[in-house]
Parts: sequence; C-alpha cells; structure tokens
Amino acid sequence: MARVRKSEKARPARKALTVSHRERLIDELRADPELAAEYLNAAAEDGDPRVYLAALRTVAEAQGMAKVAGAAGVPRESLYRALSSGGNPRFSPLHAILKAAGLKMAVERV
Repeated sequence: MARVRKSEKARPARKALTVSHRERLIDELRADPELAAEYLNAAAEDGDPRVYLAALRTVAEAQGMAKVAGAAGVPRESLYRALSSGGNPRFSPLHAILKAAGLKMAVERV
C-alpha cells in the first residue's frame, strides 16, 4: 500500500530548533540582573570602549530600550545613537543608563 504524504500547506509550521546567540543572551540578561553586572564587568576588562558600549546596549535591550531611556531621562533615539558602534556617550548619560538598568559603576584597585 502506498504512503500518502500531506501537502506542504497541510503540515503544521515548525518552530526553529535554534535560537541566535544574541536572543539567548538577551533572555538570560533579562532574567538575571547579576548576570548583567558580570557581563558589563567582563566587557570593561576588555579595555576597548566599543566592547563596553556593545555590552551596555545589549543590557539596555534586555531591560527594554524605551524603559531604560525613560528612566535615564533621554529620548529613545538618543539612547540608540549613544550606544551605537560609533557612539561616544558622556559620563552623565552613561551613569543614567546604568542606573536605569538597575546597575551602578564601581572602581576597584588592580
């Protein structure tokens, strides 16, 4: 007896079996504020300000850019611009962004 195959349209849609690294990271940062702090500290140790800005943007995206921008008192578009690869935020917005994400900057002796 021959097998009958369902047409492509009749098959239920399958979810992707993989998740991008960025999506997974954002989910984990959203779920664990301690991980966000460790992530930013590791980025700061790199020594490259672009790495730190990228990490800060990822943390802000995990918290919700609109929410972080509102809590930091900056327009959302300005936040995106400041945290872009070519961004160069001043200290006050950087401090406000960290505070809005529930984090603070600290200095320790090396």
